[in-house]
Amino acid sequence: MNKFKSINLQMHIMLIAIIVIMAFFYFATDGGYLSARNISNLLRQTSITGILAIGMVFVIISAEIDLSVGSIMGLLGGFAAITNVWWGWPLSLTIVVTLVLGLMLGAWNGWWVAYQKVPSFIVTLAGMLAFRGILVGLTNGTTVSPISQDMIILGQGYLSNTVGMLLGTIGMFCFILWGSYQRKIRQHLNLTTPNIGKEIIKYGLVAIVVLSAIYLLNDYRGVPFPVLLLAILAIAGTFIARKTAFGRHIYAIGGNIDAARLSGIAVEQVKLMIFAINGLLVAVAGLILSSRLGAGAPSAGQNAELDAIAACVIGGASLAGGIGTIYGVVIGAFIIALLDNGMSMLDVPTFWQYIVKGAILLLAVWVDNMNKKKN
Repeated sequence: MNKFKSINLQMHIMLIAIIVIMAFFYFATDGGYLSARNISNLLRQTSITGILAIGMVFVIISAEIDLSVGSIMGLLGGFAAITNVWWGWPLSLTIVVTLVLGLMLGAWNGWWVAYQKVPSFIVTLAGMLAFRGILVGLTNGTTVSPISQDMIILGQGYLSNTVGMLLGTIGMFCFILWGSYQRKIRQHLNLTTPNIGKEIIKYGLVAIVVLSAIYLLNDYRGVPFPVLLLAILAIAGTFIARKTAFGRHIYAIGGNIDAARLSGIAVEQVKLMIFAINGLLVAVAGLILSSRLGAGAPSAGQNAELDAIAACVIGGASLAGGIGTIYGVVIGAFIIALLDNGMSMLDVPTFWQYIVKGAILLLAVWVDNMNKKKN
């Protein structure tokens, strides 16, 4: 019960932080910060970090770390650009091969960690250097451009106003139906259920926020395709984490690996799968990044692993393992995007941006440690 109270408290803190940050930059930019165009750009910024964070949080929950995601994202994005620009592959083949490579590179990291017992910090640090080197070698240190218009849609495409609002409405309807179904199941099993009034307020607020965001985005060009992809992956990740045996095994391994092994969980196999899934999501982010930039670059993805880890920690994941939620890390990614976007609009020097993000990361870890001591 204390753990759930701690998670709820952290969620409230994050929501308050979002309101404060948005209010500050709104007044600092004379309202430009909350314009439809900037909100669209803000959400597109969130999508790449959010997708990386969804994969990273599974790794962190299992009490591991992955420092190579930025280099792998740059490598796979560069590979996709090469196949598109230099080799002339069709987009479907580029996407499939890139995703398979992401799965394989993630599994490669996982094999060293799970079966060779090399600490994940060392394995992925080595990968961070090696994969960056491969990227520079593949591209000959040059920018690969311009990619085709078909591929650009992945990172710069938008849903039509009608389709965006229709999907949002259907999504909210399914969300409410699923919540009602879960409530009935808990009542049938004589388990405690939240107050019906609070549930209605929660669903109402979520529906208002989502549909209002879609309405605002439609004022510009519509819902960005990467944002839709982030939403789909967040829903899938939440389902895996909360409703599958595999998800429960991840939490069990991060909470107490010896107890998990004694209970019959195939620890090595689960860890391998965790890193493979992470690699797959990094490949998705790589495709979006290269299509958003319109090119593959040797420097693409640098420091992206730090943003992904920061999003996880800010979103409530514990680096000690066993704790973390998908929706929490997506909110964490959104907070990072809020700061990056706002400071860029105010022309804050780059060094100050790094200092602010570092301070916030340190504060988030400190709050996590304080919560542990209280519990």
